[in-house]
Amino acid sequence: MTPETRPAAEIYHQPLMDLLFEAQTVHRAHFDPNRVQCSMLVSIKTGGCPEDCSYCAQSARNGSELSASKLMEVERVLAEARQAKAAGATRYCMGAAWRSPKERDMPAVEAMIRGVKALGLETCMTLGMLSGEQAGRLRGAGLDYYNHNIDTSERFYPEIITTRSFQDRLDTLAAVRAAGISVCSGGILGLGETAADRIAMLETLASLPEPPQSVPVNMLMPMEGTPLAEAPHLDPIELVRTIATARILMPRSYVRLSAGRSGMSDELQAMCFFAGANSIFVGERLLTAGNPGEDSDAMLFAKLGLAAETGPEVGIEATPDGSCGTGCCGGCAA
Repeated sequence: MTPETRPAAEIYHQPLMDLLFEAQTVHRAHFDPNRVQCSMLVSIKTGGCPEDCSYCAQSARNGSELSASKLMEVERVLAEARQAKAAGATRYCMGAAWRSPKERDMPAVEAMIRGVKALGLETCMTLGMLSGEQAGRLRGAGLDYYNHNIDTSERFYPEIITTRSFQDRLDTLAAVRAAGISVCSGGILGLGETAADRIAMLETLASLPEPPQSVPVNMLMPMEGTPLAEAPHLDPIELVRTIATARILMPRSYVRLSAGRSGMSDELQAMCFFAGANSIFVGERLLTAGNPGEDSDAMLFAKLGLAAETGPEVGIEATPDGSCGTGCCGGCAA
């Protein structure tokens, strides 16, 4: 049976060495196994989100001490985009802590997209739920990529979020796809879900009309003041199994080793790359949490013999002294 016809649970639960061998074989058929895609992000609006996502420090309903900010001025966004380009960025991602964009904010958001595009950078946004009309406007302004994670399985989803439904998320992905914007969608591990939930999440993503161009796999980073602040740590092997299964089910998608890398050993990250992860978020900060800095990533790349993929994403190259070749920063748990 092919990966398309085999049950995902059979793939996920096979002996680990067999799973890794299969995932690496699939990976090599579609990607250079020694190249890793790197991305950058700026938070254009932080905190004060009305959603009740149990994991998120940006939720106004949770008890974190994160202060809400106003939408960043367009010129400031463009100034930071210029700095990002000078540091070697080719794609610029902008994230806002919203349920969905309000009409009053759309002109500024569209101006950001147009301005960043005028600098010669690709554009990516994560703004919450979108209607078809909003997605069309973003595409009309030149947006290339949109991130909207499904987070977990449909079964477990109500345990984590109640203010928007699982179907709401799928509807946003459909609107993005219909508008001609490339989709970025993945999930979070360590929320209290079962292996069956992780498998179901991957099945949902793989069975979309077209699998996401990018699939972020996040490890929960417990945030003080959130309902999941004391969540137990997930066995790292479950992360490896999830990445490997994602690679087999979605062979042409970029699989991003996203949030949680700051707590991972070099050995675990190496195993994730072998399992099929071929993208990371670089810089010392994600939206609200720490991340390995560019120097740490460059040294890891040098140790593993990896190099950054050049092209539509940000690249970091390990130089002989272990420093970062571009000095790029940012990152997104999206």
